[in-house]
Amino acid sequence: MTGDQESAVLTTVRPGQIVTGTVTEIAPFSVTFVDIGGITAHINLPELSWRHVNHPADIVAVGQQISAEVLDVDLERVRVALSLKSLQADPLLDVQVGTIVTGPVTKLLPFGAFVRVEDLANGFEGLLHKFWLYERAVTEGDLVKVKIINVDVTRRTIELRLAEE
Repeated sequence: MTGDQESAVLTTVRPGQIVTGTVTEIAPFSVTFVDIGGITAHINLPELSWRHVNHPADIVAVGQQISAEVLDVDLERVRVALSLKSLQADPLLDVQVGTIVTGPVTKLLPFGAFVRVEDLANGFEGLLHKFWLYERAVTEGDLVKVKIINVDVTRRTIELRLAEE
């Protein structure tokens, strides 16, 4: 495709538009490239899913047909930024305060422990602040019963406390 042809295609693509394309490459630097009508668009890692993604191949595969929302069109650099995430409902909206769950401790930090609050391997993590540990010793991998005490969708955080046994 010539530069004029690329420009012609780019002028038809607008932010907010839903496009369909084929995944052509999954780059090692965590960007997925998608052919949309002869233009190569890209999806940055955070735009693949609301959940944590280790590698784009966990979400898409080369040759896969996908629909995505156009986030940005850069006519000068001939670049189109896409998002798969924006077409998905935010699953954090379904996390309910007061819910009691059992999950593994995934990380220990000086101020508390992160606990996975879903059964899925890529589930949400919440912070169990050291105040709520009551000097209980936990290690990574321990299963703990916790209560969700706050969900901040804007900051993308979940606060936890130990559930009463």
